Amino acid sequence: MAHRASTDRDTGARGGGRHARQLAIRERVADAGFVRVEALAEEFDVSPMTIHRDLDLLQSQGWLRKVRGGATTQTSAVFHGDLEQRRAAMSEVKNRLSAAALRLVSPGQSVMLDESTTALYVAKRLPRRAPLTVITNFLTALKSLAGVPGIDVVALGGAYYPAYDAFLGMHTADAVSSFRADVLFMSTTAITHGTCYHQSQETVHVKRALMDAAARRVLLVDHTKFAREGLYALAPLTRFDHVIVDDGIPRAELGRIRDQGVDVQVVPC
Repeated sequence: MAHRASTDRDTGARGGGRHARQLAIRERVADAGFVRVEALAEEFDVSPMTIHRDLDLLQSQGWLRKVRGGATTQTSAVFHGDLEQRRAAMSEVKNRLSAAALRLVSPGQSVMLDESTTALYVAKRLPRRAPLTVITNFLTALKSLAGVPGIDVVALGGAYYPAYDAFLGMHTADAVSSFRADVLFMSTTAITHGTCYHQSQETVHVKRALMDAAARRVLLVDHTKFAREGLYALAPLTRFDHVIVDDGIPRAELGRIRDQGVDVQVVPC
């Protein structure tokens, strides 16, 4: 009976159950910057193991970064923060990359965008090339283009991930297979030894599906991506028809990429 009572306490928690607890944990970590597992367990009257499970889930959704002893919102080589943090990072570089990307778009084309904030900068420029059809799983991009004259928007559904403001996972990847686009603009979390990586399997599934559904694949990345690490391999750079990067990329790295036969455009920033 004691074991059952402990289990019920873990799953019930004060404040309305597991989902309410996880929402509260997100808020605590966001407000404090770092919170210890023991403090969370005491606050919500659950076991440390339950808190660890909560943190694992919240990390997989992109809300926080789990570290030894607790959780933080500090970015790292693997965790790059939630949507608002990513939108604020390297904004001028992303603006220059999107300007270069727009030159690859012609009126009448169908354009795919992934859930990256770099693609969001592209989305804001696309009305200049109307009429276009834009296909994306990124709700932020959908909202920015909804109702814009000359832009037909196609939404890719699936499981919604609030930290990304996007639909991700296998159902979204399946939805992509119903379409064929002229060009895809996307980004990635990290590039290591000529391969793109991401920290979310759900995101990788969708990005790969988008790449398969596009006649032309364009990768937009700022130079910091080459200093990051990711958990899950997405694709080698050779899978892209065109890579656009800013001039902060190390010369040695640029040389290695071009030696692989990758078509690279360097944008001055």
